[in-house]
Amino acid sequence: MLLGNFPRGTPYVFIVGKPSTMLRVSRNVPIVVLYSDSMTAEAPAKYEVVIGIEVHAQLLTKSKMFCSCSKDYYASEPNTHVCPVCLGMPGTLPVINRQAVEYTIMTGLALNCTIPERAKFDRKNYPYPDLMKGYQISQFDLPFCKEGWLEVDVDGETKRIGVTRVHLEEDTARSSHKAGEGGEGYSLIDVNRAGVPLMEMVSEPDVRSGKEARLYVTKLQQILRYLGVSRANLDEGNMRCEPNISLRPFGQKEFGAKVELKNLASFRAVELGVNYEVERQTELLEAGKPVEQETRGWRDDKGITVSQRGKELAEDYRFFPEPDLPPLTISPAYVEELRSKLPELPDAKRERFMNDYGLTPYESNLLTTSRARGDFFEETVAEDSGEKQPERAKTTANWMLGDFARLLNASGIEIEESKITPSGLRALVLLIEAGTISTTGAKGVFEQMFETGQAPGDIVSEQGLTQISAAAELTEVIEKVIANNQKPVADFKSGKEEAIKFLVGQVMRETRGRAKPDLVHDLLKEHLSS
Repeated sequence: MLLGNFPRGTPYVFIVGKPSTMLRVSRNVPIVVLYSDSMTAEAPAKYEVVIGIEVHAQLLTKSKMFCSCSKDYYASEPNTHVCPVCLGMPGTLPVINRQAVEYTIMTGLALNCTIPERAKFDRKNYPYPDLMKGYQISQFDLPFCKEGWLEVDVDGETKRIGVTRVHLEEDTARSSHKAGEGGEGYSLIDVNRAGVPLMEMVSEPDVRSGKEARLYVTKLQQILRYLGVSRANLDEGNMRCEPNISLRPFGQKEFGAKVELKNLASFRAVELGVNYEVERQTELLEAGKPVEQETRGWRDDKGITVSQRGKELAEDYRFFPEPDLPPLTISPAYVEELRSKLPELPDAKRERFMNDYGLTPYESNLLTTSRARGDFFEETVAEDSGEKQPERAKTTANWMLGDFARLLNASGIEIEESKITPSGLRALVLLIEAGTISTTGAKGVFEQMFETGQAPGDIVSEQGLTQISAAAELTEVIEKVIANNQKPVADFKSGKEEAIKFLVGQVMRETRGRAKPDLVHDLLKEHLSS
């Protein structure tokens, strides 16, 4: 390690790890920092990153929030899912969608929220072209859920992020901006989305990095899908994430100027967008320039944020209680009824998989990424008990996380869309266990199951893939392999034990994977030694 050109006899201070801002030494004493392979030479951070995240999710109800129009507008012709209510016509009256209220409270319970006994809807006024009535029906001071939390795993440590509130509102229409002839632009409005039930989840400003932001939104999506309350797809727009980022010097209590990010269509964009904004704001502060409070959009093609509109002052939405809707009373008994409908959530399922099936944290985490994947695994091993259960659970997990995951990824489908059923995978595992088919041969059978949905037993019978386990059946093949591969035979006889592996592979090739490898190994050794 090069220490530098210091005069002979100069005293040194050695620090193992990163430089400590708490260490006080004379300016004339050089400091030599010894880094391990996992450490990097970072200057101590000057600013604290403060991030709060607003996430909107469209709910999987059949109708819109305040009318009977179908909310399944995706890929529909513009303005075909509309009525006087969602068009904002004068004299129309909204009616509350009960299912949307239930989904919102269930989400709040899954996020460890308190459910107040009183809730109400409010009018939120702002003049956007895609707001049909000139106001949005939302919730202000009495939301359905408040004061919750969500835990994420950050580099092996659990971090709790507070959830300020979960409330319910209606979505807006969509604006499409077009370029006209002569360079003059114009906008079109599609009202299909107007009035779709939209749930908003607001976090506390507890997030401290782009990575934490991505983990938080990913976990939130997972919970929403487990509950079955939303498709929660960022790329489709039925889940939208808006981080609010600000920087402040460490030790300062007041927040810095807040910048809101929009147009984040992936988890990758969430992390990269936040990281870029942290760097941009740091450069401004270091140059003595102010950070403007504004809304910025993420340009994924360029990897930058761009200004959309300024927010010098807090917007005055002039909230007031919605006069056309009554306040709601949420009884404790009703809350407990909804709590009983909650499925087992990802964290609990992951812990149970480790405890009940002896799976590793890595395996359990991957098997519980979706509710469908976890249910598939459990249905496959449901009939197992006793000493065989851990072994079969491990084998099933290996198939699901290996060949099955590879084929699903290549096909671009989810596990519930696959032709392979839990009973089919279980039958394959039992065939391998019984010695009817080798593990090598099973891979080809599994691929055919994936393509056709056939039962593994039928494929094995039709293609004659039953494993050869009798020595007499293998003798002729072994003699042929020995005769055709004199060099590895000579290598083995001269003491190179590894040469037998090549010969085993040749026998397996000749038998199309039907021979038992351990039996082939023993028979080859016997023939070569005689």
